[in-house]
Amino acid sequence: MNQSLFSHLPEFQPGTVWLVGAGPGDPGLLTMLAVKALGEADVIVHDALVNDDCLKFARPGAKLEFAGKRGGKPSAKQRDISLRLVELARQGHRVLRLKGGDPFVFGRGGEEALTLVEHNIGFRVVPGITAGIGGLAYAGIPVTHREVNHAVTFLTGHDSSGVIPDRIDWQAIGRGSPVIVMYMAMKHIGQISANLIAAGRSPDEPVAFVCNAATGNQSVLETTLGDAEDAVRRSGIEPPAIVVIGEVVRLRPSLDWLGALSGRRLVSDPFDPPAEKVPA
Repeated sequence: MNQSLFSHLPEFQPGTVWLVGAGPGDPGLLTMLAVKALGEADVIVHDALVNDDCLKFARPGAKLEFAGKRGGKPSAKQRDISLRLVELARQGHRVLRLKGGDPFVFGRGGEEALTLVEHNIGFRVVPGITAGIGGLAYAGIPVTHREVNHAVTFLTGHDSSGVIPDRIDWQAIGRGSPVIVMYMAMKHIGQISANLIAAGRSPDEPVAFVCNAATGNQSVLETTLGDAEDAVRRSGIEPPAIVVIGEVVRLRPSLDWLGALSGRRLVSDPFDPPAEKVPA
């Protein structure tokens, strides 16, 4: 790779930590700063959601440390991960903390950065494309559309204890957000759906689950809010998944560009008015 492309970018100093978002999966969605960091880091501490193809940009000899978390499986504690970054930086390494999506969008990047501040470790944040936007785009679902919504809500389906966050105002979100994008919500989708229906959402509202977004294993399940729990069970799909609720899901047949590249025919815009009939 032409290293002169990176000559104007910030230098990755020894003894510092870069908190970098790797995007939703496709390595082509890495930013230039992310690629530079991968090519210069001494140690890369990466999450389970980071596509292995992204790690191919690591320089020869870089040490890879896995710090992934999976629901219901043994995982490193967040505090231990944060302190490991401090330890590696104090050893004089250029430390890359590589996280799926964006480090500050349900990625615990803020917690890790605060630990670095606490221990006087220099750091840089390199934003990435969050799965709630980029992953849905790879499924042909825009998070906003002028004919559908002027607001979108992003929320997590579980808190640090693994249950639905009790501080979410489901009534307010149900009434006020035309499109809802949820991270880590599949496990509790039955209760979440019930909460939203109780808040006034229609059981017939379209829902999509985008699994392994922006990777070669991407799959999409389309269903309705009332049938979401049963549809997940019948389909056998598994996390990681992004869930989107709202009328933007109906645009998928028109905008599934990834499917079109495989030969699937796109259909007309469902929000276009019907064409006027011309008299014979």
